[in-house]
Amino acid sequence: MATTADIRNGLCIKFNDKISQIIEFQHVKPGKGPAFVRTKMRIIETGKVIDNTFSAGHKIEIVRVENREYQYLYQEDDNFIFMNNENFEQVPIPTKMVERPAFLLEGMICSILYDANDEIPLVVELPMYVISEVTYTEPGVKGDTATNSMKPATIATGAEVKVPLFIDMGEIIKVDTRTGVYVERVKN
Repeated sequence: MATTADIRNGLCIKFNDKISQIIEFQHVKPGKGPAFVRTKMRIIETGKVIDNTFSAGHKIEIVRVENREYQYLYQEDDNFIFMNNENFEQVPIPTKMVERPAFLLEGMICSILYDANDEIPLVVELPMYVISEVTYTEPGVKGDTATNSMKPATIATGAEVKVPLFIDMGEIIKVDTRTGVYVERVKN
């Protein structure tokens, strides 16, 4: 059994009989009273983020997980079909296990987190950025650049993002998949 001293970002633990991943943690040693560890965890199966405080030395159960690279192929009913690039095995993943499905592009390499003991997929993590073409956006008004104005745009994946006024249809942009925020225009 591990203790709170083993907590680190990205660690998966069993908490209230559910697998949770540590997002943030902070060891706190107040001047008065015992030390404790303040954590922010994401429950894998629901995606809900919770805060919890463990007393120092508290026993935790670590879940062994593996990150595996898979290529996204297509969507079928309520599943996304991914392919293992090593043995070409196709795996259906329920849509609720994909964090931001609006940014999935065919052929995209994603990381699937597996429970190593039970060989069960837990969550699909997209790459940090996606590069996509703007398929629709209203034209920007010339000279309307006094402020940092943004306008809605639809990219090739179907996701809607806010882009600066100078972005036009057909341009290639880079979008942060974690937040859905425009990053930069990509040169051809």
